[in-house]
Amino acid sequence: MVTKQDYYAALEIERTTNKADIKKAYLRLARKFHPDVNKEAGAETRFKEVKEAYEVLSDDDKRAAYDRYGHEAFDGSAGMGGSPFGGSPFGGGASGSPFEDLFESFFGGGGGGRQSGPPRGADLQTQIALDFEEAIFGASRELNVTRMQTCQTCNGNRTEPGTQPSTCMVCSGTGQVRRVQNTILGQFMTAAPCERCHGEGVIIASPCHTCNGEGRVRQTSNLTVTVPAGIEDDATLRLSGQGEAGPRGGGPGNLYVRIRIRPKKGFTRHGKQIHIEQTVDVAQAALGDEIEVPTVDGPAKLKVPAGAQTGQTFRLRGHGAPDVRGGDRGDQIVTVKVQIPTKLNAEQRALFEQLGASFGRKERAMAPTDGKDNHQTKDGERHGKGFFERVKETFIGPDDE
Repeated sequence: MVTKQDYYAALEIERTTNKADIKKAYLRLARKFHPDVNKEAGAETRFKEVKEAYEVLSDDDKRAAYDRYGHEAFDGSAGMGGSPFGGSPFGGGASGSPFEDLFESFFGGGGGGRQSGPPRGADLQTQIALDFEEAIFGASRELNVTRMQTCQTCNGNRTEPGTQPSTCMVCSGTGQVRRVQNTILGQFMTAAPCERCHGEGVIIASPCHTCNGEGRVRQTSNLTVTVPAGIEDDATLRLSGQGEAGPRGGGPGNLYVRIRIRPKKGFTRHGKQIHIEQTVDVAQAALGDEIEVPTVDGPAKLKVPAGAQTGQTFRLRGHGAPDVRGGDRGDQIVTVKVQIPTKLNAEQRALFEQLGASFGRKERAMAPTDGKDNHQTKDGERHGKGFFERVKETFIGPDDE
């Protein structure tokens, strides 16, 4: 009878060592003595001792049994290369032991890991266009989305109503067939998708007549997309769970909606601020005026002070865009552009000459451009008015009575 080494001694740890440190000790020794790495005599035997000890001590129940009864707790042990509780250290099917995952991740073993759950459905993408104002105030859109959806006949179960999938007897529901191979380097395991169930772990004996056993059908459905106020151009909305249904009952993907905003003539936006350019004539710029400017809320009054200059900006508070996360609206920034006239009638030219003279320029005698003497106003009603009043009336019009 072969005397087996104490498992704690095999891993070079104390009996009080915690599970995390047991794992660290195993990884260190497995790398050191693995036959693919260490060609020295006795390395293979030492490696088998390490892996057998780890498989027992990493499992709480097995460790408790070993601490109480020692090696006698495990009947059917197959020696140094065997597994506690009998059989191969890799198991005869999907044992799911922690050693398999560690061995495969560090030494490239052929186990392939345990079967994960059904895959998630695919994500979908689409795009909608909004007017400038809709992006400011929010909007909703109806979308027709064609996608794979869960079959309503079988509810994704893939079988005819009243029946259930059966567990594959070849792979015991794991979707993989594993085989242990004996080589000069020791025992190695290979895994491949089960040919009987095509890697699914179940057998569909009576497939659903609607989806032909797929669990999904391609359908077009109507979705309402609510776009929050303040959305910006090229932003993307995520509609969780509105993508395609996953195969074999897997969770749905997401639907991503890209937002494009149509430009609005004369308006630009930078974050929460809306910008426009407003033209005023020289009289309005020099004398000041109250003007109407367009906003996304409709026309708004803006007081232009006397002496306004081209490029000067004014703020209309609360006429900008909101933050998409909430909060107060931004402002509208109005940039003034003073329009210099390119054509003047005789009266306008005379007024500008008078204005120039008042600034120290020499007045020039100019003939009327329209062939008429326009210095004399109707009934002489403007002769008693001041110069700047006459300029304002000439370019803007008389004040309303």
